[in-house]
Amino acid sequence: MLNVQKLNDPDLDIIDTPVIEENTLDTAITQSWSKIAPFWPLKNLIAVNPLSGFEDLPFEDALKQGQAFFQQDALPKPMQDVNRESIKWLQAYFDNGQSTISMPGRSKGLFSSILMLLPFDKSVNKNNVQWLKNLPDAPQAIIAECLLHLGISKDHHTDFLTLMLTTLPGWAGHVQYRVNWADTQDQNNEHPVTHDDFLALRLILTCLVWPEAKELLQWHQDALENADITDVVSDIEQHEHKYRAVLLDRLSHPKKVVIEQADAQLVFCIDVRSEPFRRAIEAQGAYETLGFAGFFGVPVSIENEISGESYHSCPVLLKPAHHIKESPVCGHDACQSGHDRQQGLKRLYQSLKYNFTTTFALVETLGPLSGLWMGMRSIAPDFANKIKDKATALINPSFDVQTSIESIPFEDQCSFAGGALKMMGLTDNFAPLVIFCGHGSTTQNNAYASSLDCGACGGRHGAPNARILAGILNEPQVREALKKDGIDIPASTYFMAAEHNTTTDAVEIFDNDMPRIHDKALENLKADLHDACAQNTLWRCGELGTKPSNASQHAALRSKDWAQVRAEWGLARNAAFIIGPRRMTKDIDLEGRAFLHSYEWEKDADGSALTTILTAPMVVAQWINSQYLFSTLDNVAYGGGSKITKNITGKLGIMQGNASDLMNGLPLQSVYSSDEQAYHQPTRLMTIVHAPRDVIERIVREQDILQKLFGNGWVTLVCFDPELKQRFVLERDLSWAKVQLNKL
Repeated sequence: MLNVQKLNDPDLDIIDTPVIEENTLDTAITQSWSKIAPFWPLKNLIAVNPLSGFEDLPFEDALKQGQAFFQQDALPKPMQDVNRESIKWLQAYFDNGQSTISMPGRSKGLFSSILMLLPFDKSVNKNNVQWLKNLPDAPQAIIAECLLHLGISKDHHTDFLTLMLTTLPGWAGHVQYRVNWADTQDQNNEHPVTHDDFLALRLILTCLVWPEAKELLQWHQDALENADITDVVSDIEQHEHKYRAVLLDRLSHPKKVVIEQADAQLVFCIDVRSEPFRRAIEAQGAYETLGFAGFFGVPVSIENEISGESYHSCPVLLKPAHHIKESPVCGHDACQSGHDRQQGLKRLYQSLKYNFTTTFALVETLGPLSGLWMGMRSIAPDFANKIKDKATALINPSFDVQTSIESIPFEDQCSFAGGALKMMGLTDNFAPLVIFCGHGSTTQNNAYASSLDCGACGGRHGAPNARILAGILNEPQVREALKKDGIDIPASTYFMAAEHNTTTDAVEIFDNDMPRIHDKALENLKADLHDACAQNTLWRCGELGTKPSNASQHAALRSKDWAQVRAEWGLARNAAFIIGPRRMTKDIDLEGRAFLHSYEWEKDADGSALTTILTAPMVVAQWINSQYLFSTLDNVAYGGGSKITKNITGKLGIMQGNASDLMNGLPLQSVYSSDEQAYHQPTRLMTIVHAPRDVIERIVREQDILQKLFGNGWVTLVCFDPELKQRFVLERDLSWAKVQLNKL
């Protein structure tokens, strides 16, 4: 047995090894981390269900667990002290360039670097320096030692370790991201971390600050017994019934859509913000729109040759298959010089701003100018933005980029092209112009900016992926290969890339190499896109509670205003995921609440396309839906709190105040129209599939993820069977029942 000495006796050494079966402790550690959802950094925020660790439970049971683990108004006072000490060290270790002086020894890893410095922290160790020095070297051995010291029995290892994580879920979530989701380059170079590291640190600090932490188990048990989700479930079900009954009734009476030959076909991301814009452009003329995941079936990493920045441009469920380089259309040397000039000025300013000897001189020199600039940005943001653009252009002129597809083997090019066209059902009746329209946002002074960009592109803009797929489909050799696969693209059809700015509704088409024969068609399309922008921004301004005389100008101004806390609503009020042909939803105002994925069941004989849609885009939509739902239910426990009182820590996350947990959800302003009035309606996702019931049933039977989401009530599945001409809903026991609107 372990000879456990008291922490306040520095003369005693640890002389025995903790006797705990390794497999038992391994299991406890693994199970504790299974309850923690990952949390992405600000540069590429990804929507996540904060209760994803409880998705193996029925939705109602998961709500109860979430309430007990995450929604407690106040932790025990000693646990708050442990958290405060933990946050202090975690902020220093994970800092990503915000601090002037980096924490020393970070290359050793989270646990080793902090343990090296912890003896000098008098606020926690007091007389326990010798105890710290005598701790085992391995994090898991330390976990075992601390559990024994705290008196945690083997039966409660998992429970206690879980509480070590759920009492600081934001930082734990960031570690979960770093361990399981981050790029190897991001994780291991400067400051690596492991699950064991984090738990060992938490347990050491708990032993030092709160030796009686065993009481936390009873505290949690009381919280679980007192958890009451009755009103929450009732509120969710009321919103769901009201929305779903109306939607299904409207979808049951589709209008006949006849377009013999579209002037252009535009493929938008399935994002709910695309739905109203698709209606707006369709109203302008003979245009056909389709919906497809915003990475357009091309999982790649993108590198800008000028800036050197590289990132994954695909859903986090996928790994990039190829590395693509973007280069300037104009001269490389001139663009590189401009970039280097701009970066040099930034580095100079940062060095003067944070240097100990020049800070006050900088304030004295630039203080009046900075004050004038701040006032201009506040009073006249449009004018200030124009000045900034002109100044930037003098230093580093902007340039268009071109995307090379040479690094993608020919076989993969054909696979990407054929797979994308088949999945969206675009295999014949091609228009002269086919536009792949990615999307992104533009906002000022917005820490959550990447959450408004394309989720399918890893929190990035979708234009690069659109360029890649368009470039592939314009290759004559690829078209010849597709023809052998039954996809005959006319020689007159030209594929182009574009990007929809969801903040301003402007659409930019990239037409560098377009054949001149399409000049007139493109000119008409651009004019119609301009009119669609005006129409859609008028509707969106109404949703934002404004009635400007010039909606387009107003939307553009909001995107430039650095004091604007709500430049757009993002994906708020999302509630449904519809998989089917456009004729199913065309001319129906879905109010920007539905993800729309194009699908033609007749062209998917083996159901492989539908399987992919249900297990990838729909799963991502469920993450988005859950993030909005829980950020609305409890914006403190599951959201980000108010933007007005936030602080950025380490350039990686948001805190409220100067030492809170990382806030791992959406800010108040993304889901509430005021401090008290919610804009987003908390509903679970309803997925509607236009396909034969037996095909859907086979797919669900083969996919564990679908059985979990549908069987536990996280997602409701409705089948519009085109053969039986009936609607069915999948029950919790995975049996089918005819849709009854009063019971949804």
